Amino acid sequence: MLAGGWLAARPKAAVSDLAKQLRAEPDEGTALSRVFRLAYTALPVTAARMLRLLALAPAGLVDPQTASALVGCSVGTARTTLDDFVALGFLHAVDSPLPQYEVPGCLHPLLRVLADHHERPAERRLAAARMLERTVRLLQSCRAITETDSPQARQKLLDMPRALRFPTPRAAAEWLRLTRPALLASARLAVADGELDTLARRLMSQLVRAMVAHVGTQAAAPDLYDIHSLVLDIAERRDLHRERAAALLNLGDLDARTGRTADALVRYRAALDAGREVNDPYATGRAMESVGGAHLELGDFDRAADWFGRALAERLARGERTDAARLYGRIAAAHTYAGRYGEALRNWRSAIAAHRRHGDVAAQARAMSELARVQEYAGRPDESLRTCREAVEWARRAEDTRLQAALHLRVADTLERLGDPASAGLHRGAAERLLGEQQDEDDEPTEALIDDSNLKPHFDACEIRSTSAED
Repeated sequence: MLAGGWLAARPKAAVSDLAKQLRAEPDEGTALSRVFRLAYTALPVTAARMLRLLALAPAGLVDPQTASALVGCSVGTARTTLDDFVALGFLHAVDSPLPQYEVPGCLHPLLRVLADHHERPAERRLAAARMLERTVRLLQSCRAITETDSPQARQKLLDMPRALRFPTPRAAAEWLRLTRPALLASARLAVADGELDTLARRLMSQLVRAMVAHVGTQAAAPDLYDIHSLVLDIAERRDLHRERAAALLNLGDLDARTGRTADALVRYRAALDAGREVNDPYATGRAMESVGGAHLELGDFDRAADWFGRALAERLARGERTDAARLYGRIAAAHTYAGRYGEALRNWRSAIAAHRRHGDVAAQARAMSELARVQEYAGRPDESLRTCREAVEWARRAEDTRLQAALHLRVADTLERLGDPASAGLHRGAAERLLGEQQDEDDEPTEALIDDSNLKPHFDACEIRSTSAED
């Protein structure tokens, strides 16, 4: 292909001319290396430098944006040069809706030798830094275009150069899908370099956010696991205990989501130690609650209630009343699973009081629905019925249609058990009217509409903390 590219660029040359040129080359290396040297030395200076620097392209994948950043030229000039490289046999064009190119594997060693010989280490590092910075900004743009309801995000997008903007969210999602192998390779290479840790952390932060925005945490979980493992590598290498805690929490969450709860528990305990080492209240509080959630999932309800109680004490000491209200519910859930209904009722009432003080009507309605559930478990159907009816009213004030419908169904079930099927039918009809078309659009069964997040381990969305404020 290189020989053909050399001849195609010289229509008047014959194959014998090519053979003569090759015989003039030093008789060392393979036939490929000799043809490569011949084709390379014929390139203009700027093009030759771009070709050398493609040795830095992650996974051998390159697009005009990457080439532009490596050399410091415009995106249009980079694309023209890359197309020329395809014609000359240096690159393969990737079958993709976006302009993408691949460095043939057999040329990687040759390009690396050229880059090492012609580019000083500082120049190579600067080129790699420019490439990572461009990738970070593209990921910022990729995520920002999904935040259509945020004026700040829209303005930030408009402030970016046109070459870094995506026309639509669909175009951004397609770019993310097609460049995923290169993006992950960029992160791995940046971490392995050891000298670009700040840029590597920014890159991984934006990569996580873009993936969660376009793909979702569940679908992106395998890639997120790899990214957070890389973050942990940097944090341990640099003794960044806050970031170590955040990475361990995120890895623990991903372990827990995929059923590896025992592994998640180990991660959470390590995150708690890291958070305590730097007195990070966010990390310690989050880790304590996650340890409790893991014990709850493992069926150790006593330890779960104990760890939730420790987390609650921390929240109350710092005046974090909203988080404290949630933790009252989590403690109540642990006691409910353990059959300690008296303790569960006491904690649900504390949660309701806390939500009422903060004016969170929807949370108050949900907590009351759980209180009614425990009252029914405890054999108090009349109390459960009164609490359910009160919760329906609070759900109506909160304009939470799904919760209203679920509560009407719970009232109907309780009325049937109390021997009043006629009233139960009225409540079932009310639930059906409230749901209407909404039920057809949702995969969840109506009976599961009540938010039972307080009965399950609490796993936050993936994040990377302690990154640059501008991200």
